[in-house]
Amino acid sequence: MEPIIQTEKLSHIYSAGTPFQHAALEEVDFCAYPGEYLGIIGHTGSGKSTLIQHLNGLLKPTSGKVLVEGKDIWESKEATRRARFRVGLVFQYPEYQLFEETVYKDIAFGPKNMGLEEREVDRRVREAARFVGLTDAQLEASPFELSGGQKRRVAIAGVIAMEPAVLILDEPTAGLDPVGVEQILGNIRDYHKEKNATVIIVSHSMEEMARTVDRLVVVNDGKLPFEGTPREVFAHGEELEAMGLGIPRMTRVFRRLHELGATVDPSVYTVDQAKAAVLDALKRGGKA
Repeated sequence: MEPIIQTEKLSHIYSAGTPFQHAALEEVDFCAYPGEYLGIIGHTGSGKSTLIQHLNGLLKPTSGKVLVEGKDIWESKEATRRARFRVGLVFQYPEYQLFEETVYKDIAFGPKNMGLEEREVDRRVREAARFVGLTDAQLEASPFELSGGQKRRVAIAGVIAMEPAVLILDEPTAGLDPVGVEQILGNIRDYHKEKNATVIIVSHSMEEMARTVDRLVVVNDGKLPFEGTPREVFAHGEELEAMGLGIPRMTRVFRRLHELGATVDPSVYTVDQAKAAVLDALKRGGKA
């Protein structure tokens, strides 16, 4: 399968030629595939935000390429504009970017900029609102009358309404209470399942990543040291912790059990896996 989005030897240097020069990315080869649910993890300053801002042309590479559906997004102005519609990016705390009089108008802003007819704009607004759990009454309200979690959903709906092939979300649950976290993650899962779009999530929460994504990419000091399924990545517990990243609590518990001699898999990372591992160990007469 061909990647829907990828980078080739992507490098980005901030403040080049000055005493403050900093290489945020160094010859990064990254890819995501059609319909994939992908997670990106890395400590603050690792380069993950710089990476995702290249994926829809918000930043231009110092060197290297960014390809969307096989096309270099910087080969022409038209290619860059197309990429910005095909790859939707939701920033951290996107609710601070709301500005229209009503929720409906805020969600409609992107589709209108695409030059779509009013009927199509209306369809997209209402479908995006459905995905994020907004009612018809809320569509007519001012976004500033809503709760923080509802505002977050409005901002996400505004990007979904452009029907991007790739949806990228930077810390989509930051600052939300547990109920809000579950609602947002559920909205995103529903969108991914129904639309079969590629979804890329950046998060500091290893628990969220463990139970949400199909594949993880680790960013550290402007490079991608390793990637794989959550089980494969969390098996590198010591390396992740050395990079300033945590690992899921379940993985930490099972690593310790393994160190103490229990016959359990130290790469367990979800509650369901933990339950199955303990039952299996007990059946085999192991220590758990």
